[in-house]
Amino acid sequence: MIMTQKLERTSDDKIIAGVCGGIAKYLGWDPAIVRLLYVLVSIFSAAFPGVLVYIILWIVMPEE
Repeated sequence: MIMTQKLERTSDDKIIAGVCGGIAKYLGWDPAIVRLLYVLVSIFSAAFPGVLVYIILWIVMPEE
């Protein structure tokens, strides 16, 4: 199976930078679930790694 969907930040479904919305679109999930999972993972990992990963993805992921 060839995947045609690219991992990109969304421009229409974003709260801060569109990273979670882009991941949700790529996986075919609801963006609210991805955001909730991101917040939970960030809280349980002392928040700093989650913020760092988000900033890196913000820089690395192209915008659609």
